[in-house]
Amino acid sequence: MIDALFKRMRGAYSENTIKGYRSDFLNYERWCQQRGHTPLPASPEVLVEYIESLCETHKSATIRRRIHSLSSLLELLGHEDSTRKPDVKMALKRANRTLGRAQTQATPLTRDILDKLKSLCDNNPMGVRNHVMLQLGYETMRRRSELCQFTFEDRDKLPGGRGILHLRRSKTDQEGTGKRIPISHHLETLLDQWAATLQQQGLPPSGPILRRVYATGQIGTTAIRGRAISDTLKHLQQQAGLTHIPPLSGHSFRVGAALDLLTRGVPFEVIMLRGGWRSETTALSYLRNWVDDEVDVYDD
Repeated sequence: MIDALFKRMRGAYSENTIKGYRSDFLNYERWCQQRGHTPLPASPEVLVEYIESLCETHKSATIRRRIHSLSSLLELLGHEDSTRKPDVKMALKRANRTLGRAQTQATPLTRDILDKLKSLCDNNPMGVRNHVMLQLGYETMRRRSELCQFTFEDRDKLPGGRGILHLRRSKTDQEGTGKRIPISHHLETLLDQWAATLQQQGLPPSGPILRRVYATGQIGTTAIRGRAISDTLKHLQQQAGLTHIPPLSGHSFRVGAALDLLTRGVPFEVIMLRGGWRSETTALSYLRNWVDDEVDVYDD
């Protein structure tokens, strides 16, 4: 039944969403099997026990995500959504109060860090690819999965000659409405250099922009995975000697660029539009740990 549902979900949900739902359900299913419970239909009593068990080893955010996944799957299966029962809601509240709702925030990749990392990029294929990745991530403020989606065919120009990239689909745009993202002349030049590097190896400047580069310098034809972006950032961070700050990750681009814009006095609504945040609460959750709150309440 559940496998049939995941097959029906293809095309209606992103692959990452389906993968996440499947992983969360399999975790719940294994837990039920270990304790002799029947996974479906999910009873409130079993879900309360499941939440209490997760509290012993997991963070509050992980527990909330797994219960949210179960809620969505139960609804899609046509089952009663037991996660909305009072006892289950109270179990979640207890978990939140006991564990706290604070989440680890992505380390901001601000302009000063960006410049240090870019200075490490040579003119070999790996260096050019990394330089493009850094500039692309910072300027577009996109999630790492969205950065991997950009292709050379997404390049375009506005009537005035300004370069843009078409974002065909995003986490908050599952229907594929699309978004045009202006880019700097500097990024345009980097993309031209990267296209020329591909042509030197007999590859057409088409398809994914961010792609694998092998240790031999040979450039691949398929897009890199989001994990590779995070791994590359950590490697460059170590090379730059920036070990005094927490590890960078794929979300560091979004947080760093947003903080820089905020510091420049750009209205928060404009920052939300550029970064693709639909909820002010979500955007603030990324920035709250990094905004300088040393404001003089009483000024002499």
